[in-house]
Amino acid sequence: MKSHYVIGLDYGTNSARAVVVNVNSGEEVATSIWNYTHGEAGVIIDQKDTNLARQHPQDYIDGAGECVRQALREAAQSEGFSADRVIGIGIDTTGSTPMPVDAHGAPLALNQRFQDEPAAMAWLWKDHTGHAEAEEITERAARLRPHYLAKCGGRYSSEWFWSKILHCQRAAPAVADAAHTWVEIADWIPALLTGTMLPSALKRGICAAGHKAMFNASWGGYPDEEFLTGLDTRLARVRRALPNVSHTVAEAVGGLSAEWAAQLGLREGLPVAVGAFDAHLGAAGSGIRPGVLVKIIGTSTCDMMVWPLEKTLPDIPGLCGIVPESVLPGAYGLEAGQSAVGDIFNWFVNQIQHDAAGGGHEALSREAAMLSPGESGLLGLDWHNGNRTILTDQRLTGLLAGMTLHTSPSEIYRALIESTAFGARVIMERFEEYGLKVERIVNCGGISVKNPLVMQIYADVMNRTLEISRSTQTCALGAAMAGAVVAGRKAGGHGTFGEAAAAMTGLLERKFTPNPKSAAVYDRLYRLFHRVHDSFGVAGTEGGLYDVMKELLEIRDKARGHGA
Repeated sequence: MKSHYVIGLDYGTNSARAVVVNVNSGEEVATSIWNYTHGEAGVIIDQKDTNLARQHPQDYIDGAGECVRQALREAAQSEGFSADRVIGIGIDTTGSTPMPVDAHGAPLALNQRFQDEPAAMAWLWKDHTGHAEAEEITERAARLRPHYLAKCGGRYSSEWFWSKILHCQRAAPAVADAAHTWVEIADWIPALLTGTMLPSALKRGICAAGHKAMFNASWGGYPDEEFLTGLDTRLARVRRALPNVSHTVAEAVGGLSAEWAAQLGLREGLPVAVGAFDAHLGAAGSGIRPGVLVKIIGTSTCDMMVWPLEKTLPDIPGLCGIVPESVLPGAYGLEAGQSAVGDIFNWFVNQIQHDAAGGGHEALSREAAMLSPGESGLLGLDWHNGNRTILTDQRLTGLLAGMTLHTSPSEIYRALIESTAFGARVIMERFEEYGLKVERIVNCGGISVKNPLVMQIYADVMNRTLEISRSTQTCALGAAMAGAVVAGRKAGGHGTFGEAAAAMTGLLERKFTPNPKSAAVYDRLYRLFHRVHDSFGVAGTEGGLYDVMKELLEIRDKARGHGA
């Protein structure tokens, strides 16, 4: 019996990738990676404003063609594969990464008028230029629409949809005025491939809408116009262009257009699934189910859990949303995470150590592995890109205490790893504090398979056994699973995500178990971490230092000419 295949497209921070997956076995018969060509490693930045991070939409367009064609060429070397056996496509992206588009759904950055204007590009997830607007949204919602905040952890983030749009209205009014609406790239890329970019025809996914844009069916969809116009009257036009319904990844956006079918060498009309964020489909690709915490560890992390819709679930402060069916149909999706993990390690190697002869990550990991827990005398906070969970505060910064004239690079490197592990434990404990018992932890992402030191430290700090997804491309695999579900059983796919997970996912044999002696030391260090965490991060903490990091940033921004 001939096999069927699906394609998963994964748009990350620095590159796009495609996998071709056997629907029946989950075998990834081909993988292709294409690095974005614009900016620095695909990110448009501003040295004078470290909060700015944008991406050029041309990279999304080029990435689809380059990745899929290359993956199909590689797959063609596998026995039994042919392009006509591909039955569906799924897509995941970073998020919240919204983009201004015109009345036809075309990105403003592709208009000659705005081709060199960063504000007309996609506002990458880690763009924090809207931090003041996020505070304003939080304050207004707390007064007038507290139920909005209850479903997104109690505080709106500068990483999210409305804070970025509101900031654009004020910082780049010409772009804001030219934008007919704003679209998450998780929604725009599937629309691109299916020819459904027209804003009135474009299907928006519940993943992006629910977790980042305050969408909830119980209050009629997106935030109401009165609430938004109280922030800025110009937001009325954006709201009127948004639908009152959203869609799950088990639904198809449409069929592959004739134009893209010809470009990719695939069948016209091939079903393309509704898009979602990388972490959410990475959780699906890791076989998530109730009781399983999936950690997607990359430049940042996302921590995902699901909960049956029929069971009572409390609102949980500090989470990035509790959204019905954002991960799996029939279940609440719960998202948390850290704003930087791999980015912190890269920062130290590339910007601070800056010693090619030192061997980079591999050499530092070897040396750091020779140290015992607590041996360095260092303690850090993992807030180099702000705090996503549980404080939801992008105006927090990193910290390293305990340095002496004898502190070595490997000691600092290990302390940075430990700081991210402590942050991970804070998130796990927040889930459990509100009744979501973590029975298993499954990890995925490049770090989980490339750096055993990180995994062992996490196991010791969290005092839990860590498992690892067998796929090295779990986000793309999850996207491929969505392609298999929208194709359906009749076409050779799957009827549900449960079926797809049973057939297409699995775990590596290797597990990381906690060392009792190390765990005991880390328990003591974690108590210190929590005291420092609350002192700098929680307003009103007795003897706290909550204002220190924020005032330092205020002084820095003023010195750089960006005002307070």
